[in-house]
Amino acid sequence: MLEPFVVEVWGKPAGIVIKEGDSFRFHAVAHPFFEIDGTEYNTPGHARLAAARLGNDDHGAAPGASFGKARH
Repeated sequence: MLEPFVVEVWGKPAGIVIKEGDSFRFHAVAHPFFEIDGTEYNTPGHARLAAARLGNDDHGAAPGASFGKARH
């Protein structure tokens, strides 16, 4: 059984990802990540990428910039 892990964007918590069956569900803890709250992903990395795309709008980072770290 996999443990839930925290997803951070720009060093701030975005949410947690929990394995549910064959997918991983994202649970948001802050704005703007509530937009993807409850969404299922194939991998934890896909959940992190979705959060990073939302968090990118707040910082105006260039495409391809680093979006923080996911803890596994």
